[in-house]
Amino acid sequence: MGEVKHKSVGSLQKGNYVVIDGVASIVTDVATSRPGKHGHAKVNMTAVGMFDNKKRNVVMPGHDDIEVPVIDKRNAQVLSVNGDMCNVMDSETFETFDLKIPDELKGQILGGMTIVYWSVLNDRVMKQIKVE
Repeated sequence: MGEVKHKSVGSLQKGNYVVIDGVASIVTDVATSRPGKHGHAKVNMTAVGMFDNKKRNVVMPGHDDIEVPVIDKRNAQVLSVNGDMCNVMDSETFETFDLKIPDELKGQILGGMTIVYWSVLNDRVMKQIKVE
């Protein structure tokens, strides 16, 4: 599993990244319920998986910690394009691997260009074309 940090659930906001059920997710909604007489505030958080777009929900005390994925933003050079996949080489480690071309970049990716990809937990995702 990739690198994670811990953060208090009560400090999270919409748009933050969290790990729910081992999946890197983006927080879409956070609701905090008032504590009872002797209880703690509960946080009801909804998040959508970064890679599978599945909705996940978690309810936990506001003072508890939750895992937050460490997002490693890296550059890679496109070696070849084949349909909606491309073979790239990391600009630092020179590791080669395949990446799916996201819908918003289809038809714009060409061999030889540099792209930015994110490495999150065990997944990699192309984010943008790097402009020199």
